[in-house]
Amino acid sequence: MWRSVLSNLAAHHDVLALTLPGHLGAAPLPDGCPATVDELTSGIERRLDALGLDSAHVVGNSLGGWIALELARRGRARSVVALSPAGAWRTGRDLARLARLIRTGTKLLSKAGPRTERLLRRPLARRLALRSVAERGERVPPSAIHDIIEDAKGCSILDDLYASIAASGGIAPLSDPGCPVRIAWSGCDRTIPFQRYGRPMLDRVPDAELVMLPGVGHVPMSDDPDLVVRTILEVTAPVRR
Repeated sequence: MWRSVLSNLAAHHDVLALTLPGHLGAAPLPDGCPATVDELTSGIERRLDALGLDSAHVVGNSLGGWIALELARRGRARSVVALSPAGAWRTGRDLARLARLIRTGTKLLSKAGPRTERLLRRPLARRLALRSVAERGERVPPSAIHDIIEDAKGCSILDDLYASIAASGGIAPLSDPGCPVRIAWSGCDRTIPFQRYGRPMLDRVPDAELVMLPGVGHVPMSDDPDLVVRTILEVTAPVRR
């Protein structure tokens, strides 16, 4: 889902598009390590160490946004842009709703076969199928559909991860992130609407700057790539200077 913004970001930065441990194309979690946000963050830290990077500008969406904030807590971020970050909710029912929504969507995608892939190459079908995460799902390239389905099939940690998130109570308060933090919430987010999930996040990260992104869904990169790029560069450019 990041492909639509990578080239424009690469005009200003060296860009590393990392895949989270336990997801398709990434190393599995070490034997005996539980699927937790803490361990996923450690997996990204190990990648940074292997690349010889003490810190980097960090951008993440949803679960990746939560992990971006955790990297700031660990002193590994020069700046953070968290796009509709997961990790906070008002009530247990809100968390249960989110887990049910993600599990259902992932299960449907993981069962998709060639016939479904062909159907999703139609713009209207993509818009309807991706409605929970994208306001303009037809803008997702047809060529990406196969990868989206394979990613859903290849995520091996989903159930264990949600169990650990429920037990953790969400993101711990982060009152002094040590770097600029922008939380950018999608204005049409149907997955984690701002009032139920965004306001509790701001309570946990009170020093973050909040911006609302109009006309985009939970995964905003395909809806409006130019807006997402501007939202990131407005934070990273002053830090570089």
